[in-house]
Amino acid sequence: MPTVEEKLAAAKADLAERDGVLVAFSGGVDSSVVAAIAHDALGDDAVACTAKSETLPEAELGDANRVADEIGIRHVVAEFSELDDPNFVENGDDRCYHCRTMRLGAMFDKAAELDIDIVCDGTNADDVSAGHRPGLRAVEELDAYSPLLQHDISKAEVREIAEAYDLSVADKPAMACLSSRIPTGLEVTEERLSRIERAETVLRQWGFTQFRVRDHDGLARIEIGEDELSRALDEEFVRAARDHLTDLGFEHVTLDLHGYRTGSVSPEGDARESIDERASNGERGGTTREQADGDASESGPQGEPLVEDVFSTEYPTGGQ
Repeated sequence: MPTVEEKLAAAKADLAERDGVLVAFSGGVDSSVVAAIAHDALGDDAVACTAKSETLPEAELGDANRVADEIGIRHVVAEFSELDDPNFVENGDDRCYHCRTMRLGAMFDKAAELDIDIVCDGTNADDVSAGHRPGLRAVEELDAYSPLLQHDISKAEVREIAEAYDLSVADKPAMACLSSRIPTGLEVTEERLSRIERAETVLRQWGFTQFRVRDHDGLARIEIGEDELSRALDEEFVRAARDHLTDLGFEHVTLDLHGYRTGSVSPEGDARESIDERASNGERGGTTREQADGDASESGPQGEPLVEDVFSTEYPTGGQ
């Protein structure tokens, strides 16, 4: 079995044979490694491209700019709107397929402007066996090239390569696009995306690193990584989160005591995980991405809700 070093050398030699490549680039670890390899192999003939839309948090675009500077690769932005597609807005089970199709389509349009024939993405060898990932269908249909997958580079090996390139995102958690916080069947709107992004900004400002704010049509469900969950019980944070999120338009603000879980609003009967976790640009194997996912389905088997209506449930009191 080839070593990580041998796989890296093969991927670099592979890309060096191309006239030029455009890397679908989110600033996550997968697409950053592809960008670093491409820049190493092709120099100025490699370009990183981030697709900017309503579902990309502004902080993630800032990270992408910073990581591109670390690598030294030319960085461009392709703008588009997923909200232009009613198939995406209705937020069905295939939302990620429609998103990925539009996102990669924007990448290919930008590549054509730059006279580049090949678009690379960050799908790695683990992604193809990671459950229901409709976004991968778009990769195949549009014929994007996945060098990590082609050379059997796993997620763990991606992080090892990132460390070898001294990339600051080597240990970065996957980040899903904002639409993954909205349950399947609930329309994706600019208003919902905006309040989710602003709500998560509060968590980021408090120093949390692994989190999501799920938007259950007016109920905010905050998920915090297990290692950080105890900090979320701090009274000062509770007051700040409640007040800020209420100001943003959420009617109820809750903390999920299970903590952060990828695919936490996915059907229990499906193998679906967070197809958005690596889905953003090259991470959508995308997100994380998340990409991506995805994190998006709210219904369980036979349409039963996975999240119980806690406001209509009778609980025992201390006198019972």
